[in-house]
Amino acid sequence: MLSATTQLRLLSCVAFVVLCHVTEAEMDLKSACSTCQKITDNFNKGFDRTQKQNFGGGNTAWEERKLSKYETSEIRLMEILEDLCDSSSFECNRMVEEHEEHFETWWFKRKTKHPDLHKWFCIETIRVCCPKGTFGPDCNSCVGGSERPCHGNGVCDGDGTRGGNGKCSCNHGYQGELCLDCIDGFFGEDRNDTFSSCTECHTSCKTCSGATNQDCDECKDGWEEDDQEACVDVNECSNDPSPCTEDQYCLNTDGSFSCKACDKVCSGCSGAGADKCHTCAGGYQLTEGSCTDVDECSQPASACTKEHQECVNVDGSYQCVCSIGFEDQDGECVKKPEEEEPEASDASTSAHAEL
Repeated sequence: MLSATTQLRLLSCVAFVVLCHVTEAEMDLKSACSTCQKITDNFNKGFDRTQKQNFGGGNTAWEERKLSKYETSEIRLMEILEDLCDSSSFECNRMVEEHEEHFETWWFKRKTKHPDLHKWFCIETIRVCCPKGTFGPDCNSCVGGSERPCHGNGVCDGDGTRGGNGKCSCNHGYQGELCLDCIDGFFGEDRNDTFSSCTECHTSCKTCSGATNQDCDECKDGWEEDDQEACVDVNECSNDPSPCTEDQYCLNTDGSFSCKACDKVCSGCSGAGADKCHTCAGGYQLTEGSCTDVDECSQPASACTKEHQECVNVDGSYQCVCSIGFEDQDGECVKKPEEEEPEASDASTSAHAEL
């Protein structure tokens, strides 16, 4: 006898397997309708493409008779069927091969009475699709009715297929089983039992009853109510101390703020650029209201004090490099060794010997 815990686990496993099979079946039903829709769309394109394919345009009686024969011929049907599916589409090719007789029946016997191939083939004959606004094995009406599924504010699960459960996935701004309710941040401009129009609130409102910042029921974070009972932006950058670090400046935005890096010439700043520095960083000096580079190499006292060194100015600093003809060895500039020239006499002697 299995214990209660073991039985419960087995039941859970069985339920999971059944759920997986149901989900796969739902997907197969939707996929089959999509494949059928693609086939009939391609059939209609092929029908248009072959409309006057074998007609020379001379408008002679002979051509008219020839066109009339081709128009309803099996040859034309085969030409259309050949181009219904990509060679790599297994489901499409399988469906066409499996129901080729139905295409022949429609082409020769049903086309005049049933001109809508999708309706006759996909919905009424092989029954893999439903009319728009309906779903499921029996093509039941979607929530809100087949004319306006989900009351026009969402998508019906399985709409137009033999799958799905008919439940609504509401468009942004709408919620509820019927997609008639507004989500937070939207308000209902107009509503009755079958219609609802949700409009977005002012950007400052969390919830609202109208379109302006004075219609907010509650302000969003980063906004606050003023004396006129309107939601206005909170300027976080006016707080003391600043919400940003010393090497950043605060940039206020609607409902928020951001911290931006100061210019590299600054040691602290109030905004972007070299003219917004609190003080200049090392290697820079204040010149006419902006921090500019200090040319250490032009100062009266030489910045490079070692023998045979030259000063090279760089942005915010300087470098000491050895003069031409000298190289650095352990921090000292020493003369480069002279390169020995090849002895010309050796080459000359060898040449004379060969002669």
